[in-house]
Amino acid sequence: MLPKKMHAVEIIEPGGPDVLRINTFSVPHPGDGEVLIRIHAAGVNRPDVVQRQGMYPPPPDASPLPGLEIAGEVVAHGKNTYRYPVGARVMALLTGGGYAEFATADERNVLPIPQNISYIHAAGIPETFFTVWSNVFHRGNLQKGETLLVHGGSSGIGTTAIQLAKAFGSPVIVTTGSDEKCKACLDLGANLAINYKNMDFVEEVKTFTKNKGVDVILDMVGGDYTERNYRAAAMDGRILQIAFLRGHKVTSNLGTLMMKRLVHTGSTLRAQDVIFKARIANVLQQQVWPLLETGAIVPIIAKIIPLQQAGKAHEYMEKSNHIGKIILKII
Repeated sequence: MLPKKMHAVEIIEPGGPDVLRINTFSVPHPGDGEVLIRIHAAGVNRPDVVQRQGMYPPPPDASPLPGLEIAGEVVAHGKNTYRYPVGARVMALLTGGGYAEFATADERNVLPIPQNISYIHAAGIPETFFTVWSNVFHRGNLQKGETLLVHGGSSGIGTTAIQLAKAFGSPVIVTTGSDEKCKACLDLGANLAINYKNMDFVEEVKTFTKNKGVDVILDMVGGDYTERNYRAAAMDGRILQIAFLRGHKVTSNLGTLMMKRLVHTGSTLRAQDVIFKARIANVLQQQVWPLLETGAIVPIIAKIIPLQQAGKAHEYMEKSNHIGKIILKII
């Protein structure tokens, strides 16, 4: 018998981490094509922070509760579901509602947890792996031997991008904000780690690539990095914008973009439809899951915090001292 009520974290009003509160809600019912998951752990992501601040509203059909990725066990089915039996260990990409004891998910956006992966580690996979694959490999078309530059290399996105790019044969350059973070990125396989606080990444990139530049750039910074990315990019380079921590309004020299034949594109994952995410899920299961199963790629966990202390998890994220993922432990 499943409970009728559950604990979950809600955003009581836009504001700081203290606006995250535990409350009691009805356990959701799985709809057509959905499964109900008892959540063991949930990932904390930058979009959760921006939503809490009131600047990233959920899609119209999404749960208003924060949380975009979870790991747990299937406990009930809606109609027309057939992939995962009750008791199956799974992880899922959500459009909201992950900071809770239960959540529903379209089973096409649900993936099995490899036997060697814990719920804690699995909760750090969906949002980052879907984001990196859909941008770096799908939109950016990173090819074996091409060089990838990742800004924010020690973040959950960054540590994932390093491992995936290296696994598929690409040299990786990262920027990050401390020598400790640089070392962590090098230990993960990055070929060059640049401390942006005391080094010019454009000049470092030129030196490393012998003035060729990088083929693909994954940027979550925006602002003044935009023009610098254009200068650091190789001919026919691709720049993937996934956030703009330094601001979304920029001044750039479009002449550089034109002369180098650059492609600068952006995307958000949350608003993409279920079919798009399902395609990414299928590719990940085919090409990346074998790497997870052998331990060739490992989700990097920075901090594990109880669900009841979700505000502390957001505080920790906003300090930007972490290396890897921040996880909420629920069971």
